[in-house]
Amino acid sequence: MDYIKKLSRFIFPYKKYAYLNIFFNILYALFGTLSFVSLMPMLKVLLKTAEPIAKKPLSSDYDGFLEYGNYLEDSLNYFITQKIAEDGQYSVLILMICIVLTTFLLKNAAGYFSNFFLAYLRNGILKDIRNELYEKTVELPISYFSEKRKGDIIARISGDVNEIQNSLLAILELLVREPLTIIFTIIVMFTISLKLTIFVFVFIPISGMVISWVGKSLKKHSKRVQEENGAFLSVLDETLNGLKVIKGFNAESRFTSVFKNSTSRLYKFANDLAHRQNLASPTSEFLGIVVIAVILLYGGRMVLVDKTLSPDEFITYMALAYNILTPAKAISKASYKVKSGNASADRVLEILNTTSSLKDAENAKTKDSFTSEIAIQNISFKYKEDYVLKNFSITVPKGKSVALVGQSGSGKSTIANLVTRFYDVNEGAIAIDGDDIRQLTKHSLRSLMGLVTQDSILFNDTVKNNVLVGKENASDEEVINALKIANAWEFVKEKEGGLDFNIGDSGNNLSGGQKQRLSIARAVLKNPPIMILDEATSALDTESESLVQDALDKMMQNRTSIIIAHRLSTIQNADEIIVMNKGEIAEQGTHNELIAKNGVYKKLVDMQSFE
Repeated sequence: MDYIKKLSRFIFPYKKYAYLNIFFNILYALFGTLSFVSLMPMLKVLLKTAEPIAKKPLSSDYDGFLEYGNYLEDSLNYFITQKIAEDGQYSVLILMICIVLTTFLLKNAAGYFSNFFLAYLRNGILKDIRNELYEKTVELPISYFSEKRKGDIIARISGDVNEIQNSLLAILELLVREPLTIIFTIIVMFTISLKLTIFVFVFIPISGMVISWVGKSLKKHSKRVQEENGAFLSVLDETLNGLKVIKGFNAESRFTSVFKNSTSRLYKFANDLAHRQNLASPTSEFLGIVVIAVILLYGGRMVLVDKTLSPDEFITYMALAYNILTPAKAISKASYKVKSGNASADRVLEILNTTSSLKDAENAKTKDSFTSEIAIQNISFKYKEDYVLKNFSITVPKGKSVALVGQSGSGKSTIANLVTRFYDVNEGAIAIDGDDIRQLTKHSLRSLMGLVTQDSILFNDTVKNNVLVGKENASDEEVINALKIANAWEFVKEKEGGLDFNIGDSGNNLSGGQKQRLSIARAVLKNPPIMILDEATSALDTESESLVQDALDKMMQNRTSIIIAHRLSTIQNADEIIVMNKGEIAEQGTHNELIAKNGVYKKLVDMQSFE
């Protein structure tokens, strides 16, 4: 089955639970059938319909499979005749009731244990899919997420995976428990009355076609609901992230309208899906009643007119027919769940099967030191259609600092994205100590680098754990030293709990300057030989900028640095300044050299009123 193939690698580690579930499902189906069959001897005693047989029947006296039912019935009548003669009718009735209770007890015990082992299977698969989805999400390049909505990714990891979990129960019912219950029951029905069973089975293909017609479009409708659920979560995510802007621009009504449009579509799609799912139960129930009615008409004639079927056999046969209808309805419902789960599996596997464009090369080299220079050689790069860098080349010797300045959109931050290999160049190459970074493992490349961005990306955790992102096994003393270098220890020690102070969602319990200094402390603790600063002070006020700049100066001592700057006052001591314009180098030199040229750099300086 397609569904099992898709998820087979997740099922395999839990195959022992699958086997145990199948084993107990077989027992469930067997005892489920026997529980109804056991009604017959009880009815024979109660209705006094057991034919007195004095001689024990021999199987050799009965010819072929079709006579096997007669052999079983005669054997049962012989047993009842003997027991009544020995113990009396009421004692035999008590015995028969005990047999009925025992079979129902065994059936339910088997059902419990089948679900007991199924829990390990379902939840284990759920855990592994979520883990792999998260690993894949972290592994995929940043470019992938610029084209996808975060809410849709969250919907796939949560809602779609839950849908897969729910449908796994359905698939096992569809494959094992219910079909076996039907098969065992049909075998017994054949032994009771071949003629009646054949007559009943004329109606089963008709029922199957109707149920199939109801569930045909379910996968499409389920996928539409899941996709809209992702869009709805994206709107919610964007609203929470941009709440200040929404309130500041009085845009509540606009975003509320977008949200309501999404929930209205979700309402419509979910209703369409629910209507089709809800049609399953009444359709299968009505078809079941039709089958029961046919059995009553035809079987009643066999009992009352033809006298070819005894009352106890007919009542048992009706019970067995009910025993078929219940799993048949379960199969129809399960088939809908499987179709719905199939749509969710497709959405989940779409992420898992996405190939990263930034995979490590087959024989990628691990680099653990930096000795000479970073060389950016004639690189050209575009995010989509237009090139943002064209034949760009610079060399950053070890221990030197190079600053990139220019108007917004000139390609400064793109350099940081390419050096850290968040993206790959379209043309040219970036080399460290002569090694093309595409031939290095991403992990070892990024281990050589520290990154401080304009937006302080912090996590809803303690100060200590945010800094430890730079070096997981660092001691408290090392963390404090890093905070001191970043001019952050002064405010951290004043906070309740100190290192254990929770900074809140995105660090909202801290000021902008404090968040940035914490980001710098994280980079300081990592202690990399190469530092990349992407407009690290541009969003700060003058006082915070002074503290952060002092922290940056201390951090960059004897370090190779690429500084992307908007405020030119922060890079006047850089060893070389590259002035960029539309992805190309307009000027380069030291601060004093560029001022003397009286060119683009001088105009930028004058615009910022810097002397």
